[in-house]
Amino acid sequence: MARMAPHAPAAPRLAALAALLADETRATFCLALLDGRAWTAGELARYASVAPSTASEHLGKLIAGGLLAEERQGRHRYVRLADERTAHLVEDLAARAAPGDEERPQSLRAASTSSALARGRTCYDHLAGRIGIAIADAMTVRGLLQQDTGFALTDAGLGWFAELGIGLDTGTRRPLVRSCLDWTERRPHLAGAAGASLCRHTLDAGWCVRIGSGRAVKATGEGERALHELLGIEPETIR
Repeated sequence: MARMAPHAPAAPRLAALAALLADETRATFCLALLDGRAWTAGELARYASVAPSTASEHLGKLIAGGLLAEERQGRHRYVRLADERTAHLVEDLAARAAPGDEERPQSLRAASTSSALARGRTCYDHLAGRIGIAIADAMTVRGLLQQDTGFALTDAGLGWFAELGIGLDTGTRRPLVRSCLDWTERRPHLAGAAGASLCRHTLDAGWCVRIGSGRAVKATGEGERALHELLGIEPETIR
């Protein structure tokens, strides 16, 4: 009888990770937390339309599995995605699972939400959607960003950030720039420390504003003018 090959050492861990995201409620929680903010268990329960006890059970599994991190402030418990790597994992899986063109939202509310997310959203702590793609493409055209062998800022790109007064955190192990596959555009947008700093600047400067309490963002009139002046982005492409 032929001897069976031993399992790969990582196989049980991979199977356990896949099982964590195989539940729709847990997947919904992870997608919601891609906005980069901390949520309470009650907020996630309402978002996913499940009972608080059900939410608590699922959150416990996600925390134990290392996908979520827990923070406590007084009587309140908050959860967030464990780190940037987790956010990229969730976003990449969402890109692979994105619906085909033949599938349409089943309600006006769903269609509006889908449209808003496709236009612009936060992906953990950087910009995604048409806004994120437009920025990455414009930076590439202007020689600020290279995309040929992975994402990398050029010297001109580093100078561009410095001229805008956008600080770049280079003192951590986090990559300065990296690509992140956009699940609506199916193309990469800018992530990493530079992507996070740029996203934070657009929100702090009022170039983009959040829509409601979700991940969706939109460019303001001031933001459209700034992005056009700085990167040549036509306002109608990000509306």
